[in-house]
Amino acid sequence: MGDDDFPRDDSEPPERDPNAVDMFGEPAAAPPPAPTQESAAYTVIARKYRPQTFDDLYGQEAMVRTLRNAFASGRIAHAFMLTGVRGVGKTTTARLLARALNYQTDTVDTPTLDFKGEGVHCRSIIEGRHMDVLELDAASRTGVGDIRDLLEGVRYAPVEARYKVYIIDEVHMLSTGAFNALLKTLEEPPPHAKFIFATTEIRKVPVTILSRTQRFDLRRVEPDVLVKNLEMICENEGARVEAEGLMLIARAAEGSVRDGQSMLDQAIVQADAGVTVSAASIRDMLGLADRAQTISLFEQIMRGEAGPAIETFRALYGYGANPDQVVMDLLDHTHGASVAKAIGPQALVLPKEQALRLAAVGSAVSAGTLSRIWQLTLKAYEEVRRAPDAAAAVDMALIRLAYAADLPGPEEALKRLQAGDALAGGPGGPGAGGGPSGGGIGGGTAARGATNAVARQSMPQAQPSPEPMAVLQTFEDMLALIDRRRDVTLKMDVERYIRPISFRPGAIEYEPAPGAPANLAQRLVARLKDWTGERWLIAAQGGGGAESAWEKEKREQREVRVEIEQDPFVQSVMVAFPGTEIIGIRNLAQPEPVEAAAEPPVETDDDED
Repeated sequence: MGDDDFPRDDSEPPERDPNAVDMFGEPAAAPPPAPTQESAAYTVIARKYRPQTFDDLYGQEAMVRTLRNAFASGRIAHAFMLTGVRGVGKTTTARLLARALNYQTDTVDTPTLDFKGEGVHCRSIIEGRHMDVLELDAASRTGVGDIRDLLEGVRYAPVEARYKVYIIDEVHMLSTGAFNALLKTLEEPPPHAKFIFATTEIRKVPVTILSRTQRFDLRRVEPDVLVKNLEMICENEGARVEAEGLMLIARAAEGSVRDGQSMLDQAIVQADAGVTVSAASIRDMLGLADRAQTISLFEQIMRGEAGPAIETFRALYGYGANPDQVVMDLLDHTHGASVAKAIGPQALVLPKEQALRLAAVGSAVSAGTLSRIWQLTLKAYEEVRRAPDAAAAVDMALIRLAYAADLPGPEEALKRLQAGDALAGGPGGPGAGGGPSGGGIGGGTAARGATNAVARQSMPQAQPSPEPMAVLQTFEDMLALIDRRRDVTLKMDVERYIRPISFRPGAIEYEPAPGAPANLAQRLVARLKDWTGERWLIAAQGGGGAESAWEKEKREQREVRVEIEQDPFVQSVMVAFPGTEIIGIRNLAQPEPVEAAAEPPVETDDDED
């Protein structure tokens, strides 16, 4: 009997019953589910929005313009040196340059910065796998042997692309021997090789290397430019963040686009989906104090108010502000007030209201005082960072700063001594009242406790002022003082453009009316200091002011005109004489009543006697 005598079953063997147990007695494990889009690895914003063209580079227009002209004219350097702070786009620019050097499409076969789409080599260069574009991290490969291995392949022509491009990041980390190995190749490179170096420490790169490269300094990105980038990312990501919060991130990034994008990545998750992320939550995330409150703290220091300054700081500390960050903000405000004094508030990258407040402080004090406050605050910052109790260190620093802000400068003290001012204190001046005459500046500080401000000290008795110092309690008192001093221009500007918000001796807050002169606050501060002997802080706010004197006068005139036009007698006159117009309204002086003539004395019989 042969094999053909048995029937053959060509059907497939039955599949394994999924309910059957395996050799260990358990059902077979189900295959893992396919990964979904939600479970895929998250790409951070800094990588997701990395620039893909030169037009996407924020704040580097000058470099892009130079490179575009060089590529258009065919004057392409053989080596480039890119330097700048972290996160401004050095490595990204290096990869874009590698793409530009090897850009090739069906219609374009020449180096260009104008990408008309993705070229033949673009994708592999972006992903870092192109065999003719070699990236070297000098931080991990610093030896001369690494550079020699790299230079061995320089003499060979590229395999696929137009140029063989060598990108060396953090080039300042190379050893002296590695730099020396590069010199000859950089001096006479083959025509098919290009070098792109990137570094954050340009001073550590030997000048022999710098002289053989074309250097580009990538600028820090200004906060207003970085905010536009962050707004674009928020729109694409469907996230909502307050504008003030984006400005906080842009300022904290210190010119670094990558840092700003990383902080935005963290800020987006501070609120639930669909909820706007507030500036307060971002401030807490960054460990920052409320800038408006720290400006108030700065103003209290410059007025010599140590007690209120300490109370303001403790309130900020209670809300979670870091002590060293508060002192850092004071440094920023001192710098801002100095810059605003020299250039104007428009030079500050701050909201308008805050810039005007710092400009008011700058106009109220001298440049020497601001310089002294800067030095003391800088020293205080180091003390706060080293102190075992940072909050106590800030308290002591505030007392010292308020005291120093209230002291006269060397020039002012010399003028007072030359004028015979009694710096030793006491109403009688030197030698009077039994006090020593040689008290000097130290004696002047004793008188400070009674006045709380150097500007409030009385003028020397040897040279009495022809008019006593004015004491202003209300805004109307100030207008009357300007009128008495006959400063017509200042009076017109104050009446027309100042909408008062609050007024107290030594401080004025106002809303500027449209068209207000930029130097109005500075002029008013200087005049009030001369007339009252006090140091005034005059700050312009964004809104909330009352009517200016000029606006109040115009409103009252309109109300009087309406009242007169509604008078029945005036209306009857205008009806009787068609075309009649009221061209002016004058208040006529009422004649004084004539006093009754004195009656003649009545004669009596006693007079006859």
